Amino acid sequence: MIEGLLIAIEGIDGAGTTTQTRLLADALAGRGLPIHTTREPSDGPIGVLIRQMLTGRVVVPGLGGPRAPRWTTMALLFAADRVDHLDAEVIPNLMDGVTVITDRYDYSSVAYQSLTSGADREDTIAWVRTLNAKARRPDLTIVLDVTPENASMRRQTRSGSRELFEEEDLQVQLANFYLRIEDHFPGDNIVHVDANDGIEPTAQRILHAVKVLRREA
Repeated sequence: MIEGLLIAIEGIDGAGTTTQTRLLADALAGRGLPIHTTREPSDGPIGVLIRQMLTGRVVVPGLGGPRAPRWTTMALLFAADRVDHLDAEVIPNLMDGVTVITDRYDYSSVAYQSLTSGADREDTIAWVRTLNAKARRPDLTIVLDVTPENASMRRQTRSGSRELFEEEDLQVQLANFYLRIEDHFPGDNIVHVDANDGIEPTAQRILHAVKVLRREA
C-alpha cells in the first residue's frame, strides 16, 4: 500500500489552524480520499497534561508560589508528546495509506519556545530541533499568515480561558517569526497562505497547495 501524506497546518493563535484543518479534511474526504485529522498537543496522556498546563489547571511549585512550568519543561513535554503521537496515531494511519492532517507540529515548538526562553534564540532553536530530531517531516506544511491584529480579534471571540502563550506582545513576535519559519527548517516543503481575508478564500488557497502536492494542479 502507498503511504499516506502528512500535512501540517501552522500559524499563530487565532490564525485559524483548527478551522482550516477541518475544512481541508472535509474537502479531501469529499474527493474520496481516506483522511485522519489530529492536533498537537495530542489527545494522548502527555498531550492532555500539556493542555492542562496551558490553561493553568496544572501548575508547579515556585519560590513565589504556584507557577507555570519553565520553557525547558514545556519543550521536553511537547517533544515527548510528539513522539508518542507519531507512534500511537500518525504513523499507523500513514502506513494504512491515510492522509493525516495535523493542527500544529514541531514548528510550533520551535517558534513558541525560542521566543519565550529568554535564552539565546539560535541556541534554543537548535536544542528544540534536536529534541524533535526523530519527528517525521511533513510532506507539506501550510503556514497561515495573518496579522496580529486580525488574530487578536479572532481570539477574543473564543470561549474558554486565556491560554499561557496568548499575550499580545508574544503573538506579534510569533507572527514575524512564522513569516520566515522556513529559515529554520531547510528542506521542508513549506507554503505560506494569506489567511487575512476570510475562511473560504483561505480554504481554497490551502486546497490548491494540496492539489499541487498531489500533482493535480
